[in-house]
Amino acid sequence: MRTPPSALALSQARQYLLEYGDCPTQGLDTHVARSWQRSLAAGLLPDARSIEPDHASAADLGRIIAGSHELLAHSCPVMEVVFEQVRDSQGMVILAHASGTLMHTLGSPDFLQRAQQVALSCGASWLEQHRGTNAIGTALAVGGSIEIHGGEHFLQRNEFLTCTAAPIMSATGSLLGILDISGDHRSGHPHTYGLANMAARLIENQLIAATSRQHIRLHLHGQREGIGTVAEGIVVISGDGWLVGGNRAGLEWLSLTHADVGAVKLQSLLDVPLNTMLAQHQLRPDEALRVHRRDGQALFALLKQDTRTTLNLKVSPDSGAQINTPGGARADPSDALAQLDTGDLRWRSAADKARRVADKPIPLLIQGESGVGKELFARAVHDSGPRRGKPFVAINCAAVPENLVEAELFGYAPGAFTGARRDGSLGRLREAQGGTLFLDEIGDMPLLMQMRLLRVLQERQVIPLGGGPSVPVDFALMCATHCKLREAAEQGHFRSDLYYRINGLTVQLPPLRERTDFAMLTQRLLLDLNPQRSLHVVPELLTRLSQHPWPGNLRQYANALRTASAMLEPHEVCIDWVHLSDDLLEDLSAQVQSVPPRQVSPLRVASTNESSQNLAQLSQTAMRLALENSGGNMSQAARQLGISRQTLYRKLNA
Repeated sequence: MRTPPSALALSQARQYLLEYGDCPTQGLDTHVARSWQRSLAAGLLPDARSIEPDHASAADLGRIIAGSHELLAHSCPVMEVVFEQVRDSQGMVILAHASGTLMHTLGSPDFLQRAQQVALSCGASWLEQHRGTNAIGTALAVGGSIEIHGGEHFLQRNEFLTCTAAPIMSATGSLLGILDISGDHRSGHPHTYGLANMAARLIENQLIAATSRQHIRLHLHGQREGIGTVAEGIVVISGDGWLVGGNRAGLEWLSLTHADVGAVKLQSLLDVPLNTMLAQHQLRPDEALRVHRRDGQALFALLKQDTRTTLNLKVSPDSGAQINTPGGARADPSDALAQLDTGDLRWRSAADKARRVADKPIPLLIQGESGVGKELFARAVHDSGPRRGKPFVAINCAAVPENLVEAELFGYAPGAFTGARRDGSLGRLREAQGGTLFLDEIGDMPLLMQMRLLRVLQERQVIPLGGGPSVPVDFALMCATHCKLREAAEQGHFRSDLYYRINGLTVQLPPLRERTDFAMLTQRLLLDLNPQRSLHVVPELLTRLSQHPWPGNLRQYANALRTASAMLEPHEVCIDWVHLSDDLLEDLSAQVQSVPPRQVSPLRVASTNESSQNLAQLSQTAMRLALENSGGNMSQAARQLGISRQTLYRKLNA
């Protein structure tokens, strides 16, 4: 609370104003002096005893209140808390509309009677032109917080008041209303100004959360513990990364103003891309991420979004990681498959199909290239079904020597062969009793073993190697292979009858180079590899990594990230080119190879100096045009060019 001028200084300033139409620059607050001049220009006189009432009709007040439903809903609870702080000082708390009309008041009974005598009640207008200099009207005039003490009120009849007003702003910078704390000028408190501003900020924060559900909110503060407090900054981000709103603190943390809303993208403000924050949020929704402004200032950021909003992440070669926010809802992760889902539609489709048969006696055949995560997928199906908690027994048919496959699978009696254990072995099929048996790379199983496995699947009984009674078995069967089993069966390399027995439902897991959730997947891998650190990949490198063919798929990519993570200094959280192994750097930096003219001829490549372009330039131009023509669809662009999608990725970004 600032020290108000003395009564003598105020009297002299008022007399000077009335005589010369101007206020002296000394002894009077600048905002107050200018407000006095505006009040005089509006035709008001300080000692006027009868003020023409300017009061909204019941119908007009009803319309104002109806149009401010959201503001009132979030302001009233805060006003009740504020009033509890000023109750003993015989004061009141007021909410005014942006038009200056009072909409809601709370006050001590004795003080309310005095306030009503000067029209400090709902429906009254407290604009400067109606009431002269006052906290509400002057705050509206200057667009900021202000205190008006005693004789600083232009109308002498209001001099018994001391008032503090703070504006309530929308996320886009429009003034929604004014929160005012008024009381007797003899009981003014130095903390009232801070209390009014804190209350207004709290209302603003709640309004932003309520009115920005269709967008992403980023909560910011210089300290991790500051997030969630009234002092936190909040900025609102659209699905494609544009800043579409924010509270004043959020804009200040980013060195912006409301004039920048709609004109800047988040990627130009912070060193961590939005897709990384989204990935972090999905995996660890309550953990703040350390980020840096472009000037190096460190901040903590916590992303929040409405649970009804679905975010699909994809990486395009032209703009890096992008986020689409289609309508519709997606349930919260509820099983192991959902927890692995990072947004790729083909992977999700496979998971949905597998989930439907998890409780049925239908074998599952998982196909996909080496390293795509077939065993991880199978284990998640097991953990999502009714057999979760029971054994999940996995055996890699390609890793077991051919002469040991039979004993490994079916078990053996004591002394069944030289080197056998004295007490025999149950075998993996019997170990899976009640649970799930997962046979990885079943396409590499010897034909003789295929016949024995087929018999077990038909009879649901196992006879151990070396003889003995048959043993009933009950397990869910999942198999996986990188081979095309149907073709192998047609060529006689795999038993057709076994193929049809294990092929109850076939799902195909996409290779890494074709997945559309690369950014989210990257963040999940980084969190799995570094659970104690919040790491991310610089956007340019992430884009290049997304375009690498990754013949080893997730296994290869996870190894690359593990190595890059190990290269970071203890204080570093951002993986960049310098952290990659030399062989990966060489692959990512490979030169673009020429594209034959026949592959670009279907496209019109218009240029005045086309004859002077070399083949590499023509190739690049053709590929860019193909992407434009296909709306950024890599597969469609590759078909237009007559090349594979993998080749297009490589040539665009080498």
